[in-house]
Amino acid sequence: MTSGSISAQILDYASRADPYPLYAELRKTPVLREDDGTYLVSSYHAVRSLANDPRLSQDPRNRPPGYAGPGHSEDDSGLPPSFILTDPPEHDRLRATANRPFGPPHSPRFLDGLRGELAAVVTTLLDAFDGKNEVDIVEDFAYPLPVTAICKVLGVPREDEPRFYGWADAVASGIDPQHGGLAAEEYQRARKELGAYLADLIDTKRRHPGPGILSALAPDTGPGGSMTPGDLVATAILLLVAGHETTVNLITNTTLTLLRHPDVLERFRNEPNLTVPLVEEVLRFEPPVQFVPINVTLADIDIDGVTIPKGSPVWLMIAAANRDPNRFEDPDRFVPDRKDNEHLGFYTGIHYCFGAPLARIEASLALPELFRRVKNFRLLEDPPPYRTNAVLRGPRHLPVAIESFSA
Repeated sequence: MTSGSISAQILDYASRADPYPLYAELRKTPVLREDDGTYLVSSYHAVRSLANDPRLSQDPRNRPPGYAGPGHSEDDSGLPPSFILTDPPEHDRLRATANRPFGPPHSPRFLDGLRGELAAVVTTLLDAFDGKNEVDIVEDFAYPLPVTAICKVLGVPREDEPRFYGWADAVASGIDPQHGGLAAEEYQRARKELGAYLADLIDTKRRHPGPGILSALAPDTGPGGSMTPGDLVATAILLLVAGHETTVNLITNTTLTLLRHPDVLERFRNEPNLTVPLVEEVLRFEPPVQFVPINVTLADIDIDGVTIPKGSPVWLMIAAANRDPNRFEDPDRFVPDRKDNEHLGFYTGIHYCFGAPLARIEASLALPELFRRVKNFRLLEDPPPYRTNAVLRGPRHLPVAIESFSA
């Protein structure tokens, strides 16, 4: 990409607080070819169509020679790609195996059974607000809750949870189009260290089963199993990072959006049934994942009057599609009870977010309780400082002043 290209402007940190005018400009050419041969797809129907098209691949083994886009760094961890970076039938086998202990139809009560424990975590985190005049919603609330949740899902010992903070940040950087240099080195180091930790944990779970999906999956690895040991480690890394990073952004973006819309906040406090549609509207209005830049075409694809040639990198611009006026009425307005809200906040197709049910549970537990107990608080910085990662966009910190708190 060139320094003046629209993708370069989107990646520019100066745009992080409000990239939506750039997305609006991008939608004027819904399938845009940049000088380096990358195609940016931004209309709702085109993004949805391509995300469900088997001719579009996320497998790094299908990338063209000389590819220098997101995730181009060689992975020297010795692990196979996670299932999000594979195509059918490999993808379907790995994802179905991972889902057996996680959700329907095999384990329909697993996630719901975590509600009590997660509600207790929310209470503990909010109890720590008592007596404070200022807190950071990210560091003190939105960040620790998903780490605890995904560690409970996997079966990670509680005392090891703090080790995952740095690992998760570094591994998540691998999807950033600006990933390279020191960030790439940190990514490699974190994936190796995290992989080694999880391999040891899985071995322990195989010998001494306990709660969590790693114990359920560990015996079925090796010859004749649905996963190799490397597949299970790669899957665990994916679930840890994806199940954590997006939920941090979802909770933080919802908090920020509500503080910017006091009329909606007042409704939210008084209408318990508003929680579900409101979270869905945040997923449309401020999606935790802004775009998916790791696709490549396996064949020529004709869409919206443009032929995207075989071997072309494709960025699917979720946040632009979610505000497409040809799909959503008044798309730049936050409407907490929006009807017909089939957003792409958790993507679509075979790569639909695996952890979406868990993220929704966490948000539905955390947000009503946060705004019930903190009766009156205000932003100390607006816009707040954002994370450098343009893909996983969300505030790095969200400092607020607490003016009234309920025990």
